[in-house]
Amino acid sequence: MSHVLQTTPASNEAPDPSGASFGRSADGMLVALIGQSAYAMAPGRDGSHYLASGWRIVRPMAEWNRADFYGHLGDLADETAFRARVLEQAQHYKEKTALGRRDIAGGAHTPWGPSQGGTVYAEGVIAHSTAGHGGFKLSAERNRKVHPMLRSAGGWYEEDECWAIVAITFPHLFTALERRHAERTIKDSWPDAWEAIFSTILGPGESRRKDQRAFEADHATDWIVVSATASAQQKGFVECVATLGRERGTGTEERRYLVPADEYDMGRFGFVIDPDRHAVYAGPSSFASWRGRGSP
Repeated sequence: MSHVLQTTPASNEAPDPSGASFGRSADGMLVALIGQSAYAMAPGRDGSHYLASGWRIVRPMAEWNRADFYGHLGDLADETAFRARVLEQAQHYKEKTALGRRDIAGGAHTPWGPSQGGTVYAEGVIAHSTAGHGGFKLSAERNRKVHPMLRSAGGWYEEDECWAIVAITFPHLFTALERRHAERTIKDSWPDAWEAIFSTILGPGESRRKDQRAFEADHATDWIVVSATASAQQKGFVECVATLGRERGTGTEERRYLVPADEYDMGRFGFVIDPDRHAVYAGPSSFASWRGRGSP
């Protein structure tokens, strides 16, 4: 059993009933501790903040500083948001402990290389870690329970997105936080499967993949930016390379445009050229690949 390192909150706040302790670091950041996991409301650019994470900081909270944190877990609106995220993590750890997952030695072969260690979620459900990646291996019996639209023939499910398939198939093996992340991942990446499994229709804003399809359908005949750079020749403008429908590949027609810098915003799926406002540009280019090429 690993030893849980202890630290002391730097404020007069009593530990939350969830097990989280809050305090202030030596450089004034709001910080928190859950077991061996440390969190900070770290300053970002232009007065913004984000949730930073650290591990096994043995000093008291009042001696922590920005250099103790290395993980970036998303933006934070304010201190209330920080506390909410920390308490969410505390609940997650509590639920994960109750699930009784156990670690096993490595050595198994995986599609990502030799396993350096694994975690047994249940009989036939094992998560493997490798030097560069990782994912789940389901036994043949477990894999048959995965919906056919999402099933991997070999029972391997990589850790970036496909882990969510395992989570929605066996939700009782995952925490509430993991289930929420899994739901978001399936909706974003496999909306057709989500709609089929749960007999529902995802509306605008509920699935990144569906929203992208709609964007592409709406702008199939528009010029959409595929590359952009600040123009060295035309100050205050962004030089853009655009293709019809954002197509790529050999033989695809490309055009260059100048877009005012204060107007240019890629958005979620790309910047759409307005031919009435954005002029086709045939002058000297800031793109190395366009230097010496003729007019678009």
